[in-house]
Amino acid sequence: MNLTSFYAWLEATSWGTAIRENELLFPTIESIHVIAITLVFGTIALVDLRLLCLTCRDTRVSQLTRPLLTWTWSAFTVAAISGSLLFSSNAAAYGHNLYFRIKMLLMLVAGINMLLFHFFSSRTWQSWDHLPDTPTRARVAGAISLMLWIAVVACGRWIGFTMLS
Repeated sequence: MNLTSFYAWLEATSWGTAIRENELLFPTIESIHVIAITLVFGTIALVDLRLLCLTCRDTRVSQLTRPLLTWTWSAFTVAAISGSLLFSSNAAAYGHNLYFRIKMLLMLVAGINMLLFHFFSSRTWQSWDHLPDTPTRARVAGAISLMLWIAVVACGRWIGFTMLS
């Protein structure tokens, strides 16, 4: 099955059709998606700003990260589900939208950045977790993460302005 066939199948599903044809369903799901993305970005930004030594310098990175991680993953799950539902309502247009594709790529790169940070920081975490200043590696990871998520949000906004009618 090629992408065009997949998009057509997805749009023809009962949920794709319902979301597309019901005047309340799409805006409701979109509102949930925006709130979830706001929580994802907000919680990630707090950690990134701590890694950049711009906020919460008197709080251990682990103390800040631990409670926020539950919120981040929960909100990300809601955003992924609601985003998938929105996508299903007009899969072909979204699938061919440049900003949608860039958003997906940026999210993938943000995930890789997070995995690399956790893989490499886990070895030295205990030696700098309590310090107000984080190592250069942590600052770079925080800066990259913050820039990527700002770009994800910006691309998400541009999707709506560039969709084909």
